[in-house]
Amino acid sequence: MPNRNQTEALWRSLRDRRRLFLIAGPCVLESEALCLRIGNTLRKLCASLGITYVFKASYDKANRSSGRSFRGPGLEEGLRQLGRLRERLGVPVLTDVHTAGEAAAAAAVCDVLQIPAFLCRQTDLIHAAVATGAIVNIKKGQFLAPEDMAQVAAKASGAAPKGRARLLLTERGTTFGYHNLVSDMRSLPILGRLGYPVVFDATHSVQLPGGGGDHSGGQREFAPVLARCAVVAGADGLFIETHPTPEEALSDGPNMIPLAAMRPLLTQLVRLKRAL
Repeated sequence: MPNRNQTEALWRSLRDRRRLFLIAGPCVLESEALCLRIGNTLRKLCASLGITYVFKASYDKANRSSGRSFRGPGLEEGLRQLGRLRERLGVPVLTDVHTAGEAAAAAAVCDVLQIPAFLCRQTDLIHAAVATGAIVNIKKGQFLAPEDMAQVAAKASGAAPKGRARLLLTERGTTFGYHNLVSDMRSLPILGRLGYPVVFDATHSVQLPGGGGDHSGGQREFAPVLARCAVVAGADGLFIETHPTPEEALSDGPNMIPLAAMRPLLTQLVRLKRAL
């Protein structure tokens, strides 16, 4: 269970612009064994590269394309798994929250609560997440301009216990016609003007929403390209979903980066960050 000192230490690390941070893991909690494999691999890799690492996985994917798609173990069992993973991995943990009623329970287990892009303007959800005192990552909706996030950040700050929320703001692509997203790198410095660490979601930005009919498609081969561009454009952190065998993943496989490809990618990203 996160405590105040741990949250403050993590927040200081995420705000240290001299070093990169990574939010990464599988899309959804498929199994604890899989999550441990992914989390341990990334923990060791990030430690060797000087990257602050936050493990991520969702207990519920509430916005799947099809009602038949795998959603995860649900709130209660999912939080139990995340609590065990946090203890065994020894790293901070992030998960999505979808309703205001989930926020307090999730914050009792996780260090960072994430507001999904489709829900980024839901006032009650934002207020509930921020009121827990946890760090909150808000993904910019695919339907918003980056400057529109100023109003979202203001909502969050207004509900923060001391009037200043611990926020991360994430760019994850903008809707461009049907079944396509584009990433405008101007979004990163625009979001940065709001005074919070900026994250680039490299894998959801190459998603093809609904492009598979009853599921979303993706172009994972372009995720490393966009990640490199984002670091050069000034992103403080990267959000990446990864899996040992993305073709077998139960959610978002087409846009996931293979776990074996993470070492060379992160090595490149650290070099780019240092060059800046």
